[in-house]
Amino acid sequence: MFVELNELLNASPERPEQGKLTLLRDTKTDGSFLVHHFLSFYLKAGCKVCFVALLQSFSHYNIIAQKLGVSLTAAKERGQLVFLEGLKSCFDVLFGEEQHVGQTNPLQFVSKDGSNLKTMYEFVRTSLMASGSDSWKCPVLLVDDLSVLLSLGVRPVDVLDFIHYCRVAVCSQLKGNIVVLVHSNDDSEDEENELVVNSLCHQSNLILWAEGLATGFCKDVHGQVNLVKAFSLLPLLS
Repeated sequence: MFVELNELLNASPERPEQGKLTLLRDTKTDGSFLVHHFLSFYLKAGCKVCFVALLQSFSHYNIIAQKLGVSLTAAKERGQLVFLEGLKSCFDVLFGEEQHVGQTNPLQFVSKDGSNLKTMYEFVRTSLMASGSDSWKCPVLLVDDLSVLLSLGVRPVDVLDFIHYCRVAVCSQLKGNIVVLVHSNDDSEDEENELVVNSLCHQSNLILWAEGLATGFCKDVHGQVNLVKAFSLLPLLS
């Protein structure tokens, strides 16, 4: 499936696109496979990746990445991957783990009013800024998943502001890409989440929308992936 995705998106590890915001959206199915695809794709392409992983542990992503031919441990050691483990960072904030001198926990907002994502933005910006020794291609911000921020008490306007400033820094200034995953549900009563999803749909250059089958569960086919680009909806994969 990952090979087919690259072909349909006209994506090449040798020449990844730049300055794009890609939204990964899932409804009634798990779209995390798309996160693993883009993570392995950009690392293989030689891009500098800042991965804000709010949902799972590092070991979880590393095990799946190894199956796709990528070692996240090796990528971290050579400075290609900057990994923010959200679960551990939240634990450190809530249970008072001390930070090293001069460091601020990117998820510091958890212990305050939950409305200021400036520290997380600064983490992303500084992580992707090129140094004199860097030889990586375009920088990439990958977020899994943005809906978690709402669960942590962050207001929708602050989530959207965070993405806006990241777009300015990563897409416009650094000529890189942003890939974010959000969950959605057509009949959901979570108005805040749907507000974020709909706003991001209008901002995105590309949307990959994973949906469960309307007919229900099937042993062989779990769902379909739709490509939304230039306001056109094209069914891609089943």
